[in-house]
Amino acid sequence: MIGRNTDDRWGAVSQSLHWLIVVLIVVMAWLGLTMTDLPNTPYKIRIYALHKSIGLTILALAALRLLWRWHAGAPHALPGPRWQHRVATFTHAGLYLLLFAVPISGWVTNSAAGFPLPWFGLVHLPPLVGQDEALHELGEDWHEWLFWALAALSLAHAGAAFWHHLFQRDATLARMLPSRWLHVPASKEPPHA
Repeated sequence: MIGRNTDDRWGAVSQSLHWLIVVLIVVMAWLGLTMTDLPNTPYKIRIYALHKSIGLTILALAALRLLWRWHAGAPHALPGPRWQHRVATFTHAGLYLLLFAVPISGWVTNSAAGFPLPWFGLVHLPPLVGQDEALHELGEDWHEWLFWALAALSLAHAGAAFWHHLFQRDATLARMLPSRWLHVPASKEPPHA
């Protein structure tokens, strides 16, 4: 099947979902960190609505990505020490967990505030909880903390991919990019186990 993952690399579908989610997270970070300082105008309301719509899109794409991974499998792990494989497994699990937790916490926060939740003005999603000021305040805190956890774990994940490419000289980064986009340098000696 075209786009399916192979034993050696991620397929086009997995790559596309990965990089689309990355771009949307960067956009969300910028929106989330700047929108609260905007003056109370219709523009601010539109930015908040955009933030919510993109968050719901990330939630849907994360679910699709997880379903696709279960369907298409994953490439075999590259050779390396067991501790690296364990760290990678926990990091990926944490990223998936946060890709669900951040938008859901935003949805709960929005519901507790009593605001409507339209997805790009096309579909109105139901509230997850009733209106509750205390829950709204708590939800705002949790949404922010979960965002910072996602940002930190995403940076660690990206840093590890570059570390593997530059110092381990393996295909960790290259196999999440289209073929021939990134040259994997020849290793002078195999990685130590």
